[in-house]
Amino acid sequence: MGNFALRFLMCNLFISIIIGLLLAVKRIFRKKLTSRMQYNLWFPLLGLLAIPFLPVRPLPFFSWSAVFQTMAGAHIGALPDGNTAPVGAGALDWMNDFGVAVSQKTSSRIGSLLFVLWAAGMAGMVLLTARSSLRFRALKKSSLPLQDPGVRRIYQGCLREMNIRRKIPVYSTAYLKSPVISGMFRPCIYMPIHLISDHNAKDLRYMLLHELSHYRHRDAVMNHLMNIANVLYWFNPVVWLACREMKTDREIACDTSVLRMLGADDHESYGHTLIDLAEKISHSPFPFATGMSGSMAQMQRRIINIATYQKESFQKSVSSFLAYILIAAFLAGFIPVLSIHAADRGRYAFQEQGRNITYLDLDDSFGENEGSFVLYDAENDSWQIYNKECAVTRITPVSTYKIYSALFGLEAGIISPEQSLLEWDRQHYAYEAWNSDQTLQSAMQDSVTWYFQAIDRQAGFPAIRDYIAEIEYGNQTVRGDISSYWADSTLGISPIEQVEMLQRFYYNQFGFSPENISAVKDSIYLYSEGNSRIYGKTGTGEINGTNTLGWFVGYIEQEGHTCFFATSIRNDNLATGSIAAELTRSILKQLHYSQT
Repeated sequence: MGNFALRFLMCNLFISIIIGLLLAVKRIFRKKLTSRMQYNLWFPLLGLLAIPFLPVRPLPFFSWSAVFQTMAGAHIGALPDGNTAPVGAGALDWMNDFGVAVSQKTSSRIGSLLFVLWAAGMAGMVLLTARSSLRFRALKKSSLPLQDPGVRRIYQGCLREMNIRRKIPVYSTAYLKSPVISGMFRPCIYMPIHLISDHNAKDLRYMLLHELSHYRHRDAVMNHLMNIANVLYWFNPVVWLACREMKTDREIACDTSVLRMLGADDHESYGHTLIDLAEKISHSPFPFATGMSGSMAQMQRRIINIATYQKESFQKSVSSFLAYILIAAFLAGFIPVLSIHAADRGRYAFQEQGRNITYLDLDDSFGENEGSFVLYDAENDSWQIYNKECAVTRITPVSTYKIYSALFGLEAGIISPEQSLLEWDRQHYAYEAWNSDQTLQSAMQDSVTWYFQAIDRQAGFPAIRDYIAEIEYGNQTVRGDISSYWADSTLGISPIEQVEMLQRFYYNQFGFSPENISAVKDSIYLYSEGNSRIYGKTGTGEINGTNTLGWFVGYIEQEGHTCFFATSIRNDNLATGSIAAELTRSILKQLHYSQT
């Protein structure tokens, strides 16, 4: 919940900017847009307001806003220049496992506090809305069906003018000062008794045409969506401003629709009717009803619109439609921005339906370690998963990312299968094996961090971002220090994604050079066992001086049979890649995929 609150807050910053841009664009194009199109421009905004709450992220069809995407993700830690000595517990003799230090800060308390405040504000808004709805319900119960035959004849004439065949009930009430229409599925019009008793036929006709215009354009739906937006975004004054402008544009569009039906001689009379109402009424206290009422500022804008009204030409209608499409496409371009900031980048949406999955009970094997084990048998197309929650949770890949860093270096031409030697930078490292020139083979075997950092520095962040997006690695979030994005909490990947990435790597579904794929495979080869060959890479994460994260990912290659696996463990006291590797070997033996 805390993470959602922080993501939602970030979305609100972008939403406020989007609303500001929309208001500016509406002003620029105001002479090109008809009043109806001015109002319709708010529809895409309501769609954008829904994105933070969608369970599935919309596809980013428009990519012009991709510049914002690089700001996505939460940069929590940074990798120090130095490296701490490895923890020796559980070290294996067939691989070197060196820890990577991560300094971690948490914002969960702030996020939780923000969520509580947001939920409390929403609860207050819901109570206020419910109170208004109960008041309106009491008003409806006290209202009576329209009896006056003269008013009924006027109403029937309005229905014919609007070409509306549905019989919309009309009620009279003493508790309203202006007419309103309410109800999405069973709309009803409520007329003040004093207007019916005065029986000014012309004024009644104008008012009824106005309410029926709301019905024809389905304004009740938009009214409900606006009220929901006010509840969800109760703390954002820019959203409230947008909803207020939306209501004004709605009434202006409705006025224009009525004026289009009236003769030129009636325009002035319609304006006088509105002025007479403005002297008597204020903003409607009922959130789910639409009518002729509004604030004085809104009334002034509507009266100016009536006074300056001219029937739209065909040319203006076409140019208005084209301008609307252009602006709507511009707003749609923000979908990727909001989608990325709204998405729970910490979890992988693994589709279980249609897969052959067995869930394992490995509590005894993991002991006090929190973590997951995932195995995919390619021949049998079957999955075995322990701890699904951890299996879809994205965490920093630490040194397991070096598989793909090496592949990137080869594809970018920074190194090659024939010439992969990089000179030692002459800095002294805690691991003696790092203090010499390295090839891809030695760098992978000893997990030499400076070797892969050198590749990244030569490539640069833009190329790295493009590469990670191309191979769809984890949350695809790259930011912060170029030497630490894969070792802090910026880049994240889940155990299931590790397995899926290994499949794509093994079968070269990236479409990369086969020679480069083979070179990386050779570099992560560990040992042979009977007719099996085991490939893999460990990773150790150190947080605030303690090894708390261990990874072991890889695959077992047999003749015509390949299995891919990933193990992650977390422990506040001790968790390393070596321990994860030992645990993996034990589990593989239990599952009869290994002999030792």
